[in-house]
Amino acid sequence: MKTQPILLTDTEVELLRKEVGKPSLLGKSIEKHCKELDAFMRLPLDVPDHGEAGGYEHNRHKQNYTYMNLAGRLFLITQEEKYAQFVKDLLAIYAEKYLTFDFHEQKNTNPTGRLFHQILNEHCWLMFASLAYSCVASTMTDAEREQVITRIFEPMLDMFTVKYAHDFDRIHNHGIWAVAAVGICGLAIGRPEYLEMSVYGQDRNETGGFLTQISELFAPSGYYMEGPYYHRYAIRPTCVFAEVIHRHMPEVDIYNYKDKVIGNTIQAMLATAYPNGEFPALNDASRSMSITDMGVQVAVSVYSQHYGLNDNILGMAKIQDAVWMHPCGLTLSQAYDQATAQRSIGLPFWPSVELNEGPDGDKGAQGFIRMQDNTGDVTQLVMNYGQHGMGHGNFDTLGISFFNRGQEVLREYGFCRWVNVEPKFGGRYLDENKSYARQTIAHNCVTIDEQCQNQFNVERADSVHGLPHFFNVEGEKIKGMSAFANDHYDGFAMQRSVFMVQHEELEAPLLIDLYRLTGEGEHQYDYSHQYDGQIIRTNFDYQAHQEVETLGDDFGYQHLWNIASGAKNDTALISWLQGHTYYTWLGTSSNDNGEVIFTRTGANDPSFNLRSESAFLLRSKGENTLFASALETHGYFNEEFEQSVNARGKVEDIRILGHDSTASVIEIHTTASRITLMVSNQQGATEQTAHSIDIQGRTYSWNGFYSLEISALGQEK
Repeated sequence: MKTQPILLTDTEVELLRKEVGKPSLLGKSIEKHCKELDAFMRLPLDVPDHGEAGGYEHNRHKQNYTYMNLAGRLFLITQEEKYAQFVKDLLAIYAEKYLTFDFHEQKNTNPTGRLFHQILNEHCWLMFASLAYSCVASTMTDAEREQVITRIFEPMLDMFTVKYAHDFDRIHNHGIWAVAAVGICGLAIGRPEYLEMSVYGQDRNETGGFLTQISELFAPSGYYMEGPYYHRYAIRPTCVFAEVIHRHMPEVDIYNYKDKVIGNTIQAMLATAYPNGEFPALNDASRSMSITDMGVQVAVSVYSQHYGLNDNILGMAKIQDAVWMHPCGLTLSQAYDQATAQRSIGLPFWPSVELNEGPDGDKGAQGFIRMQDNTGDVTQLVMNYGQHGMGHGNFDTLGISFFNRGQEVLREYGFCRWVNVEPKFGGRYLDENKSYARQTIAHNCVTIDEQCQNQFNVERADSVHGLPHFFNVEGEKIKGMSAFANDHYDGFAMQRSVFMVQHEELEAPLLIDLYRLTGEGEHQYDYSHQYDGQIIRTNFDYQAHQEVETLGDDFGYQHLWNIASGAKNDTALISWLQGHTYYTWLGTSSNDNGEVIFTRTGANDPSFNLRSESAFLLRSKGENTLFASALETHGYFNEEFEQSVNARGKVEDIRILGHDSTASVIEIHTTASRITLMVSNQQGATEQTAHSIDIQGRTYSWNGFYSLEISALGQEK
């Protein structure tokens, strides 16, 4: 029986074979994969029984499918029989054992598999094992193939499409893996009906299948609903299956489908990353995932083949120093060699971008603003004003994070999960993920009356979204974005406007933040900031509590120790040292009361599941309220050489001049300058809208969303 590898033709294999031993990106990738696979093959073959999620058994099954996938292609490329034999021997053991394994005990809402604690991981196994099988099946006997098909692949296909039929068409990252696995396996064993089912859904009625997945999960901008962490995970089956469809169902025209959504989503994923390559922890997320992930490598190679090359894509290849071991990777590798022979390839610099959300792009957006200082360092500001993100969403619409000098400064907690740490509930999500990590107070935004946005109700949260106001990044001196969230707290409207301002007096872009809340009656507002570092100074007295208590009783407050607090009625200043850099935050509110509270996670955490992290919040009480703050990056500290430069910074004060339904006006004083910022608060305003607000006898007027004025202190206004 002659079987054809799903993702490679004989001609393509010959071209890949020519790269063996070359110093090209593809040649280095092949060499690296060979070394890794050879090392793994020196271990005894093992197909273990059940174990904990994230434990040895879990990881061994994962290693088995990872190295089978590599071995199948390396057999074709290198023609070394040992690689084919490895795949055949391992599949034979799985065929012998798979049906003897019972289903795992279900410990959460995800259905279980025979190998893994959730079928998501079984989907991964099937996709990669099927690809490997397609590469070596022509070297197997009829009996060997029959054993693998009837005792592994067909039972898995039945489990995914019959036993768990309700989960197969799920619009979710699990669903993408499911359809990719089933479609590829169907092709591998000569059952093309499974490919059609995977593309169009079980009922062929646009409620499931790959085309529905990529239509509903990816916005026209390419942004993935569940956030960058899950985008990075979902991008691999998305790109692999897209390539399969391109080759075996060309009539779908997958790379042009939905206005080239595959290409858009690759670009969007890359555009979300911080300058150090790590992805912001929007929604449930690990804080350590980066653009070097294998799924991202596959995506960059696919983009190169089907959507073209640019300096950012070449820069990505430079960072990754690897490509997908596939003809798509060969295209990128050859282009990189050609480019580097002519010039030096720099690191990628992704422009500021607003990524709309929702299938039609009308469910809010995520904003990513970048600005370079005079040294070339990139500062990045992220704000969330889009959708909730389904079951993995956090309740922090209008939350921000801020990054520069190689580190996240206003930080995201990420998920509460210890991946692959068996004693921590098998590496699954911990209870504290709901009770703290997803709560509003755990993020850099305002919490009202110690409650969570949308009452921590996922269904309610999925029904609302942020409302973009403006996203303006054309100016060299100022870039800004603004959005409303009017449905997230009952009876309240919220608006946040954030800017980065480049000023010759300052070393780095200044972050300016205006957070406005309107509602009936007096309420408590907690304007929180998560940071990492050592407090250096404040401009107010505070009391460090020797006997600490929790900050509250629910919605995440029960996990926060009230470490210290102090009253502050005008501008509060807090400065801290993180790494080699000083940061100084100045904040105030329009109310004539204020209290700064320093907190640390760890309360009501008997199993030490939470990381010990610091935050401070400015608390004020009132009716309609405006918070305004500025965050300055300044100075340098080196403990080894005992050097400290500019530890105090240049920004001295921030004042709220006034705010109403038309506009907000603030003023910032540095040692030598006055910065006046006027911002539109009118929904529906445009670049031409005229604004005017009277404050203490002076009229402030401008056209458009905002206006910035900088003058010398003492100069007449």
